[in-house]
Amino acid sequence: MASFIIKPAYLSCVVRTSRLINELRTRSTLYSSRSYATEEDNRVLKIYTKTGDKGFSSTFTGERRPKEDHIFEALGNTDELSSTIGLAREFCLDKGHTFTYQLDKIQCVLQDVGSNIATPRSSARESHIKKTQFSAQPIADLENWIDKFTEELPPLTNFILPSGGKGSAALHLARTVCRRAERSVAPIVRTGEADPEVAKFLNRLSDYLFTAARYAATKEGKEETIYKRPE
Repeated sequence: MASFIIKPAYLSCVVRTSRLINELRTRSTLYSSRSYATEEDNRVLKIYTKTGDKGFSSTFTGERRPKEDHIFEALGNTDELSSTIGLAREFCLDKGHTFTYQLDKIQCVLQDVGSNIATPRSSARESHIKKTQFSAQPIADLENWIDKFTEELPPLTNFILPSGGKGSAALHLARTVCRRAERSVAPIVRTGEADPEVAKFLNRLSDYLFTAARYAATKEGKEETIYKRPE
């Protein structure tokens, strides 16, 4: 029988994210649904709230902003980034790579990134900031993992194209999405609406994903495609 070990850091992140989601949902859904339920009625809350039907969404601080606001653009990009990392993780699991636990942790950290972005400092109370502050420790973790990968990799002497097997190519795809997420977060950090460590994390994450892609290709014995100028 398979067993699952939940490390405290992962559990803390999951609990923290669930708490934020529940608080947001409570404001927009639970109170509006109360008239339809009795104390004995333990129906499950629906996934749709209809609160965004007019093109507006709420930040964690309670602001209503248009869905095309830069805050939601950045949130969408980090969500897409987590999804692409999840896909890459599945390919890497199929090949038995031992670093997939790192991808698990990164996806968890990206939830914290989203929480920080969703809490614009211009409207945040101290309690909001305390719940969603982002630490520098995940950045140090990425740098440590990059250094360990690099020790086992051949020197990079040419430009390479996304290649090296499905896991490697998927990690390269995640890297490009990470760059887009970083670009969308940069102005939010620059204006003081999000923690600077969020931008640093995304910058370092793209380096990690590039290095992890090369590592996956090397471990699988796959050749990376070298860039050659078309003749």
